[in-house]
Amino acid sequence: MSSHPKLLDRLTVDYYGTQVSLRDLASFSVPEPRLLVVQPHDRGAMGAMEKAILSSDLGLTPSNDGNVIRLSFPPLTEERRKELIKLAHDRAEEGRVSVRNVRRHAKETLERLERDHAISKDDLHRSEKELQRLTDQFIGEVEELLGHKEKELREV
Repeated sequence: MSSHPKLLDRLTVDYYGTQVSLRDLASFSVPEPRLLVVQPHDRGAMGAMEKAILSSDLGLTPSNDGNVIRLSFPPLTEERRKELIKLAHDRAEEGRVSVRNVRRHAKETLERLERDHAISKDDLHRSEKELQRLTDQFIGEVEELLGHKEKELREV
């Protein structure tokens, strides 16, 4: 569930008339890959937690044994796998764009330093080469992570 922390942040529970994040009301554990166990700090809030989970867009049905709430995640369908792969590609592109933006800002700073005679043309050239090497390195890391995630999502 660590890959979806935002889902839990968005999920709020009506706790004695106040909307409180589920994360603030319970601790979480993952005993099995497809099972999330929610341990409420206050057992009196279990009903409200279950209600919040049921009414959310998570599509999960909580199971309550009086002490903990268990959320069982169904296996991914082929359609959902494709959606997640597309999402991973979108996030990877956002990462590549961010790396390129950092490169652009750094290059502008280097050029300004050269114009102000704070660095020489040789220093500018060396720095730009190093900047490009770092850019290529980090974009390569984004590509590698995307490849791993795509492979992981394609496994059945």
